[in-house]
Amino acid sequence: MPTTLLDTWQKLVRAEPHARAVIEAAGGKVFTRAELAARAEAWQAARTESLNRQRVVFALPNGAAWFEVFLGLLQAGAVPAALDASEPLAAQRELAHTVGASWLWFDGRLEKISAPRRPRRHDICLVKITSGSTGAPRALPFTHAQILADGRQVCRTMGIGPGDLNLAVVPLGHSYGLVNLVVPLLAQGTPLVCASAPMPHALAADCVRWRPTVFPAVPVLLRALAASDITAEALRSLRLVISAGAPLPAETAQVFFEKSGRRPQAFYGTSETGGITFDRKGEATRLGRSVGTPLSGVRLRFGRGSRFEVVSAAVCKRGKHSPADRGKLDEQGELVLLGRAGRMVKIAGRRLDLTEIEAALRRVPGVRDALATPHPAQPDELAAALATDLSAGALRGLLRERLAAWKIPRRIVVLPAFPLTARGKTDTRALKKLLAR
Repeated sequence: MPTTLLDTWQKLVRAEPHARAVIEAAGGKVFTRAELAARAEAWQAARTESLNRQRVVFALPNGAAWFEVFLGLLQAGAVPAALDASEPLAAQRELAHTVGASWLWFDGRLEKISAPRRPRRHDICLVKITSGSTGAPRALPFTHAQILADGRQVCRTMGIGPGDLNLAVVPLGHSYGLVNLVVPLLAQGTPLVCASAPMPHALAADCVRWRPTVFPAVPVLLRALAASDITAEALRSLRLVISAGAPLPAETAQVFFEKSGRRPQAFYGTSETGGITFDRKGEATRLGRSVGTPLSGVRLRFGRGSRFEVVSAAVCKRGKHSPADRGKLDEQGELVLLGRAGRMVKIAGRRLDLTEIEAALRRVPGVRDALATPHPAQPDELAAALATDLSAGALRGLLRERLAAWKIPRRIVVLPAFPLTARGKTDTRALKKLLAR
């Protein structure tokens, strides 16, 4: 069996060189495996720099050029670290320094960031860069074996095969994109179509023309599709709709199901662990019950305080990791997330779990999402941002029926929808800035 991601890809190219690999929906261009491989070889051959085992940061949109650079770096013996294409150049340079990269690829050339560092391991495949939503960005190195294990566990659990066609909207370099889009192509030949635009009508048109079967989505896309006037017929080719990157409200899942006839299926994981659980039938997602059961090859071990440990061949470093999330297994063996650890605060002299407050706020009819935090000016009070069409006054009336007075946020900011990061996650920093005004 091939031992590296590059080995698996080259074996696929030799087996079926003319099989389609990447489709760029915007221009209608179809790249075969052989064409993609040739572009990567040309990219690598044009390099005079010594990149062996050096970290190289790059930021490109989804498309053949992304794979050209990624595969070219692997062929050069480098360790690629992908950023979102939306990152400005100054931020790319800063992140490259932060994660210890020696080079930055941009505008068709390599820029030296620091002196080459002596790498410790020979088997590192790539580096994931965390979003930094809860702290400073970090570099997470993964071996070829770990990346391949993650992709295989996901494909086996979700039933994704070489005959499928992935609809690529999420960034390829994001942990979600790597395991659901990049590895399926390079490890088993599952092609992908890069969406022309992340907008409902554009996605519908791409589905009608290219007939993708699998759609790795994020909640904001599913919400937009559910609210649009597109028909179920436009999405008929999709047999599997996955939701990851952020919690999917049950209300959104239900509306999308009614609109399209397809049940979104929750997929939960972290950058450190790769995939953890998947809702195999979509019913748990539609009812807001859980994020599904562990993937094939993944074990969960529970300790005190609802903390749990993920054990699998895909986990970086030691093969086991405890996420910041707390959780429990229900009677069906499904993982129910209980919020993030370390969110206890003191309000009016009493300890309060912000996660429990957010859960109570989300149960209010008409509230789609909630963020609770200590009041920026009055630490003994709460503040909350709510995604809803209700007014702050109407919300207070509803909250008085559900929460003790000291648990009701003193400051409430109402938004139609929460702002999102480039990776499709709730932008908590932006929300806290709004609450501080």
